[in-house]
Amino acid sequence: MAKDSRLDELLERLRKAENDVSEEVDRLLEEHKQRFHYTFERGKVKFEEAFADLQRRYRVGSWQYLREAKLSYILSAPIIYGMVVPIALLDLSLTIYQQICFRLYGIPRVKRAKYFVFDRHLLQYLNTIEKLNCVYCGYGNGVMAYGREITARTEQFWCPIKHARRPRGWHQRSDNFFEYGDADAWKEKLKRIRQEWRD
Repeated sequence: MAKDSRLDELLERLRKAENDVSEEVDRLLEEHKQRFHYTFERGKVKFEEAFADLQRRYRVGSWQYLREAKLSYILSAPIIYGMVVPIALLDLSLTIYQQICFRLYGIPRVKRAKYFVFDRHLLQYLNTIEKLNCVYCGYGNGVMAYGREITARTEQFWCPIKHARRPRGWHQRSDNFFEYGDADAWKEKLKRIRQEWRD
């Protein structure tokens, strides 16, 4: 029992540290907004015109960018961009899955928009190809993060049991899962854990 309370204490300290880190990141973002002269207008980034002009001076044109690119980068582009098809199918599948199944199970649906940020294409020092790359990466990583949360909520509902060994890249919801081998918790507390959806 002492081990569990020690772990709970450490997890609580970890959550507090994560909150502190989040607050510090927010503070640093405010500093960056001032340093790089931008604001948000109706949710969109807006640079001061003089600063945007300064950024444009650093832009390398798309043709020059392609001429100077390594041949291996150009040859691998169809493979990289070809991944947009399975990523988009995954996105669609995840959305359909949670819209149907989460409603049936009573699991709160994941807000898709929270996982996608598209703002790097607004940077004036990027050319068209670099902007496209940034949109693509933002989309791909957004789908993976969105899918991770949908999968984590599914796991919490159907199989909220910790593994005997902690896997790399575990999600935070698993901190509240039942201990491996704890049959009493599985029997007594499954209904409760299926209703605890706090982030």
